[in-house]
Amino acid sequence: MPSETLPAPAAFGSGPSTPCDLAVIGGGINGCGIARDAAGRGASVVLFEKDDLASATSSRSTKLIHGGLRYLEHYEFRLVREALMERERLWAIAPHIIWPLRFVLPHHKGLRPAWLLRLGLFLYDHIGGRKRLPPTRTLDLAADPVGKPLKDDRATAFEYSDCWVEDARLVVLNAMDAAIRGAAVHTRTQVVSATREDGLWHLVAQRPEERTEIWARSLVNAAGPWVGDVLTGVIHNNASAGVRMVQGSHIVVPRIYEHDRCYIFQNADGRIIFAIPYERDFTLIGTTDRDYRGDPADVAATPDEIGYLCAAASEYFRAPVTPESVVWTYSGVRPLYDDGASKAQEATRDYVLTLDAPAGSAPLLSVFGGKITTYRRLAEAAIEKLSPHAPWAARAPWTVKGALPGGDFPVDGFEALLDRTLRDLAWLERPMATRLLRMYGTRAREILDGASGLADLGRHFGADLYEREVRYLMRAEWARRADDVLWRRSKLGLRLDGAQREALDAFMQAA
Repeated sequence: MPSETLPAPAAFGSGPSTPCDLAVIGGGINGCGIARDAAGRGASVVLFEKDDLASATSSRSTKLIHGGLRYLEHYEFRLVREALMERERLWAIAPHIIWPLRFVLPHHKGLRPAWLLRLGLFLYDHIGGRKRLPPTRTLDLAADPVGKPLKDDRATAFEYSDCWVEDARLVVLNAMDAAIRGAAVHTRTQVVSATREDGLWHLVAQRPEERTEIWARSLVNAAGPWVGDVLTGVIHNNASAGVRMVQGSHIVVPRIYEHDRCYIFQNADGRIIFAIPYERDFTLIGTTDRDYRGDPADVAATPDEIGYLCAAASEYFRAPVTPESVVWTYSGVRPLYDDGASKAQEATRDYVLTLDAPAGSAPLLSVFGGKITTYRRLAEAAIEKLSPHAPWAARAPWTVKGALPGGDFPVDGFEALLDRTLRDLAWLERPMATRLLRMYGTRAREILDGASGLADLGRHFGADLYEREVRYLMRAEWARRADDVLWRRSKLGLRLDGAQREALDAFMQAA
């Protein structure tokens, strides 16, 4: 279905005589994943997000689809196995925004011994049903080009596979697919009250221009770091929230090395950091793990965290990484389930779903924890938990094979798609074509078709961003402000200056 036919959120304001099957609070990866799965099973779904889609935790990850190698140390074998199985499944349904990466793990004398790393990587290769991704191999850093950026005291490394994901785009594409299947998606709409009345949920929601209400047979609280606030302040449920907020910060610096592989570095404090090629001209370094107290909306990378990441990277790279070289930082709060772990990095990344369904009352499902890699399985588990109370939830799962918008091409077909696009549109430069196809996949043609040159794309806002793309994002992907376009739908904020960002925002406000 073309994006122009995405339905307007007409379900806003439904009454008790026409309740929707499912209301979802939270437009992050879990909320959008649940909404998509439910809509695909025939449920009538309404989703509310108080800000933009993926405006918090779901756009502030390390952007990896991975099993979590270090979780093996904490014996989280089920979580790791499930995550490893999801890598290739997600790659198959979204090959434009997900693709394989090779990770280089240098052996560090005095930290984890080589035999333990080999054992962990053996398990990593074999417990998750790996089919397409290449296996682990041992590297001689003196001979392999990946050793060149590193200090000479590293002799051996292990190279293994995981995948990259454009995290915020994964959220948006789930929301798009949910809308295509009939869901009503309301961004910048905050649920201020949710009460049980006559066997239904009665929700009051506020958007800038109006306050209205809907009725729903079931309610999902997928508010991420605000899941506890929704329970106590919106639903007025006295159950323990069970949330442990853990801050993870990242820094972006000019590109440190030329090859396309990533590094995973061990630190003396037991934590690890990644160094990943990012947006062609940069290197992404992260993450930190520290308990966070306060409003998740206020989270930001602290000077201590920036210094920590710079120092950790400088332990390995020949060229020092300094706070002065940082061009951008971002920070998110992971809403982990509070399992009583003594350290933030030891708290479980597994998800916990709690169901509150007193006899004769509408059910409430709350989502705690989770990671972006397992969002699809989390959605399946959430709907399975609702199934005794919702007939539609008993219908067969389907998302394992359902391509996300723009992902309807083979996992190994990106270069062929790029070559075909460049043949059809000879005026289009390869870097711009690559970015657009990585963002939109086969749907990039909705932006490009009919154009015979850049002038046909409308107003130029900077870098390779043009009016036709902005209008597409506003029409099809709920973009309303410049930050939606520059930091979530894309990362072009790294390339536009302040005046260009202001001009884009003014254009979008006037459109």
